[in-house]
Amino acid sequence: MAIRWTELIQWEEVVLGNTAVIRLLEGQLVWYPPGADTEPRALNNDIDQEKLRAMLAQRRVNVCFATAGADVRLLVLPVTAAEKKHISKSLPFTLEEQVVADVDDLHFAYCSLDKENFAVAIVAREKMDQWLGELSEFPGIQKWLPEPLLLPWKSGEWCLVVEGKSVIVRVGECDGFTVECELVDVMLQSVLRAATAPESVVIYGSDQAADTQLVPDEMRDLVQWRSGNLYAAMLLSESSEVNLNLLQGEFAARLPLGRWWRQWRAVAAVFAVVFILQLAASFADYRSLSAQNLALRAAVQDSYRQAFPKGAVVDAEKQLRRQLDALRGNGQSSGFVGLMDRVGSAIAGMPGTTIASINYNDKGDEMRLNIVAADFEGVEKLRSRMNEAGLEAIMESSSTQGDRVSARLRVGERS
Repeated sequence: MAIRWTELIQWEEVVLGNTAVIRLLEGQLVWYPPGADTEPRALNNDIDQEKLRAMLAQRRVNVCFATAGADVRLLVLPVTAAEKKHISKSLPFTLEEQVVADVDDLHFAYCSLDKENFAVAIVAREKMDQWLGELSEFPGIQKWLPEPLLLPWKSGEWCLVVEGKSVIVRVGECDGFTVECELVDVMLQSVLRAATAPESVVIYGSDQAADTQLVPDEMRDLVQWRSGNLYAAMLLSESSEVNLNLLQGEFAARLPLGRWWRQWRAVAAVFAVVFILQLAASFADYRSLSAQNLALRAAVQDSYRQAFPKGAVVDAEKQLRRQLDALRGNGQSSGFVGLMDRVGSAIAGMPGTTIASINYNDKGDEMRLNIVAADFEGVEKLRSRMNEAGLEAIMESSSTQGDRVSARLRVGERS
């Protein structure tokens, strides 16, 4: 069946317009840049190499490395919900009996197909290291896909691409291989024994008769031959079918810390110097403020001692406020000032009567007065005036001193 190239051009704009594919053909790196022609371009010239590096640096184009299908084994692995939790660690041991080589020498990559199946790719670690060496001049390629998965696929259809002496084959969602032309018949017969026969077989090549002869006899009536190569097949492939990226585990793409450091080390050095200077300035301010704080605390204690020479000093400011509140009084007590005001008013109208000493008790909100009067009648009159002022004045003791009388009164709020 002849292909309609107008359809291919439309698909190219949609699917590959922002994608570049790199391959190894006969030991040489080639690539299909966006908008390329049907033949790959060799990456052995400065122009193409710089163009690819610019794409990788700008990250505006998706760059994919198509790993050789002959070196990668693809399979679908059924898994349970419990196995999914530990798939990364258990996968090599689960497939140990299905591979010939030691699992320590193999690299396993996987991705989920649906709730019950995983797509798995198996490749030798030595081959992965070899590919890394081949691509060392083009850092930043973050997707490696097996080349059979680049071919278009849909249920009931197989796809083959004939390239010289080898054929790339895709026979399932995650089932395909690359094999020599002489072995295509045998491999497809093996697939037929394990799977349902397809409804059609699409072959891309350059010789319709020879390409059709590659498939088993019973399948030749199903062949839809198209003139073209891998690039023509990729134009009809959905790029998001199976995202089985081989760059997983120890081969996962790493952040370019070294390159970032080379680019930003000058800025980092300036930032470090500024940070150190700011830190030094902040420390100097701290030392200065700390010294000022100590001086202020010492001044506060000195001021407190001037008012209250005795007693321990724990928090001078809080203690001083408490003392002042006690002297000032509150809603429940008059305090020293209130008592002294009323006592002073009572004494003010009695010439010849004086206060010898005052002892105030802030806890009981009362004071003891030693007064000197002309006679006992003067003492009683003063006590009566205090009672009239709403106070309770109680005489604790009295005595005569020559022609005058000394008395001790306890004065407080009337209960």
